[in-house]
Amino acid sequence: MNLFFNKKPKTTPKDAIILLRENVSMLEKRETHLKAKYETEEKNARANVTRNKRAAVLSLKRMRMLREEMERLGGSRMSLEAQVMAIEGANVNLETMKAMKKGTEAMKGIHKDLDIDKVDQTMDDIRDQMDLANEVSEAISRPEMFGVDLDDDELNAELEELEQEELDKQLLRAEKAPIALPSASGVSAQEANLSAHQHHLMQANRTPVSLPNAPTTAVSQAPQQQPAATESEDELEELSKQMRIAS
Repeated sequence: MNLFFNKKPKTTPKDAIILLRENVSMLEKRETHLKAKYETEEKNARANVTRNKRAAVLSLKRMRMLREEMERLGGSRMSLEAQVMAIEGANVNLETMKAMKKGTEAMKGIHKDLDIDKVDQTMDDIRDQMDLANEVSEAISRPEMFGVDLDDDELNAELEELEQEELDKQLLRAEKAPIALPSASGVSAQEANLSAHQHHLMQANRTPVSLPNAPTTAVSQAPQQQPAATESEDELEELSKQMRIAS
């Protein structure tokens, strides 16, 4: 009983495509064979058209039958090829749908425990934690004077007091410093004093000095020495240096 009621195995698209292509190949071979016979009959008809008209007519009849058969085979082959293309397209669509279905199932599995409310809650938690982290970082980096109570007003008052003391010191130093007044000729008093002192020294150097009489007896020669600079010349040189420094 099982032999009669067993279900036929389901034909897969792959099996159908293979079978159709085999039939297309068979029809192509059949067409090639009929085409060769057609060409042979055509040669016979041309050869007997003047010598044996009866044989030429028979060849023409066979050519017509062969041509009709090739046309039927060509139509059948085209139908099979169209069916193959349709099955291939349907199979591609089927595989595409299977892939899309699996992708949808995977997305459902992913979103099974995930909804927009949970996403919003998670994003809020992330923002809260980021704000907390920023507050902690700011608190840690803030400078603190542990154990010292600092008042900004008191610090500002101390700063102003120090500034006032510094200004007072500067005023005292300014009052004690000598002020050089210009002379009538536009020369400072220090330069005028230095010039007068130089003139006095030069006049002192010009005063004649009395010398003793020359000795009458021979005097042994003493080793020559360089004359030492007088005190006036030293003072004059020192004043010149001071003038150069002052200028």
